[in-house]
Amino acid sequence: MIGYYILIGAIALVSWLVSSKLKRKFEQYSKVQLRNGMSGAEIAEKMLADHGITDVEVISTPGQLTDHYNPKNKTVNLSESVYNQRNAAAAAVAAHECGHAVQHAQAYEWLKMRSALVPVVSVTSGMSQWVVIGGLMLGAAAGMGIGYYVAVAGLIMMGFATLFSFITLPVEYDASNRALAWLKNKNMVSQQEYAGSEDALKWAARTYLVAAIGALASLIYWALQVFGGSRD
Repeated sequence: MIGYYILIGAIALVSWLVSSKLKRKFEQYSKVQLRNGMSGAEIAEKMLADHGITDVEVISTPGQLTDHYNPKNKTVNLSESVYNQRNAAAAAVAAHECGHAVQHAQAYEWLKMRSALVPVVSVTSGMSQWVVIGGLMLGAAAGMGIGYYVAVAGLIMMGFATLFSFITLPVEYDASNRALAWLKNKNMVSQQEYAGSEDALKWAARTYLVAAIGALASLIYWALQVFGGSRD
């Protein structure tokens, strides 16, 4: 187990570093005021209108960096700091979340795949590791008995979560690309504002990349334990 704790610690450290960098970037670009004077909510509403989307509502949600698009009730949820603010960071986040709404409206394949996995992952992700550990305690490493099948079931659950993490990557990168293209093509931001928006979204995407790598590393580690890898 020592190897696992080292792995988790390393991933947690990288995740913390990237998240801290992201927060600093958003603080930095929150000081770059938009020349057009539009708030995040107004940016979002205009991007939706420009794409002919009339059935999606832009609403404010509590918290910081809690922005998301909800395909179930078709709402773009913007944190209070994004909804009301008029800066490059707010424009980037608002446009990014609208990018997901555009994906939904255009039936973007990767988004459809991710949405299909949500019910499975929401049930299995929290218990998968414990199922694997339970299987190992029942003797899974010997490659036989009920413990082996329990552990394999846990690995399958973990595999769904890992797959979800990797499917999320093209969804997030595509949403950012759509957002940046719209901001640029519609002359919504100046060159300086665009650079800030691009940099902020780049660091946001890296948080998903770290999460995906962490999920894969964890899956590989436990698979090695189940299928006969060296044990600490």
